[in-house]
Amino acid sequence: MDRNLALELLRVTEAAALAAAPLQGRGDKVAADQRAVEAMRSAVGSVDMKGTIVIGEGEKDEAPMLFFGEQVGNGLEPEVDVAVDPIDGTEFTANGLPGAMSVVALSERGSMLTTHVHYMEKLVVGRRARGVIDIDMPVEWNLRRIAKAEGHHPRDLTVIILDRERNRPIIEQVRDVGARISLISGGDVAGAITAAMQQVTGKDVLMGSGGSTEGVLAACAVKCLHGDMQARLYFRDDEERTRAQAEGHKPGVVLGLDELCSGANIFFSATGITSGDLLKGVRYDEFYAYTQSMVLRSASGTMRIVDAYHELSKLRAKGLLPEQAQ
Repeated sequence: MDRNLALELLRVTEAAALAAAPLQGRGDKVAADQRAVEAMRSAVGSVDMKGTIVIGEGEKDEAPMLFFGEQVGNGLEPEVDVAVDPIDGTEFTANGLPGAMSVVALSERGSMLTTHVHYMEKLVVGRRARGVIDIDMPVEWNLRRIAKAEGHHPRDLTVIILDRERNRPIIEQVRDVGARISLISGGDVAGAITAAMQQVTGKDVLMGSGGSTEGVLAACAVKCLHGDMQARLYFRDDEERTRAQAEGHKPGVVLGLDELCSGANIFFSATGITSGDLLKGVRYDEFYAYTQSMVLRSASGTMRIVDAYHELSKLRAKGLLPEQAQ
């Protein structure tokens, strides 16, 4: 893990984003996901690592997937856990909406939470509020603690919440406190990173339940950014509760950053597909495709924002750009 694998992961998320981008706004999220998965699988196969996919999106969405337990990389050391979401925001991509991106993270083998339970409750803040949150406590208690840590009144906070019926009670409790709410229809990896970068984005906290894959990916990024996060598996029925127990997870247990990803050397990469608050999406000119990516490494504390220009003829030769798309 001495090498900076984050820059190798950058090529992986760029490939997935470039493959999916021509299908922006064309209404076919399965086709976009399929292209992103195929491109990511091909690109990750050349990375110098012996990787194992420990959590991903396909099972939940019944979509094309890099499956649990799949071996990725070229088989060389180091041995690592890999979390993937070829498209975080497939609906955004299909409908041409802001905020879709391709995401991958890795860390030492055996360090990432793995589960087939599809959802988890999450609470994410930036470094100013690190250590003051408790997901077991009421919403008002947390918002007052976060506001105090940031030097604000609770009414001045902006809370990011995934717009789902199951999150209605949290939305109502935030309204009762008087804080602002930024409702998102998907893309809660980006939402978590936005909260973790509060000093830049002006959005203070992410609350509510979302995908477990997104939760693990978010934890990798939040840890690199020195924010804080707590989570708890969310069960829709007794079958999921039983599944969690069979995996060795105790229902109701709070998962901190180290439970979600205990790695000391975490690498994270995300590339925008459609432009959003966090990253610009793929766009084209006469000769190039443009991408913007975020690359993080926990060991060095480095965050890179990478703007890249990819020659269209080379992308077509690699199958990342159909002849009719530009």
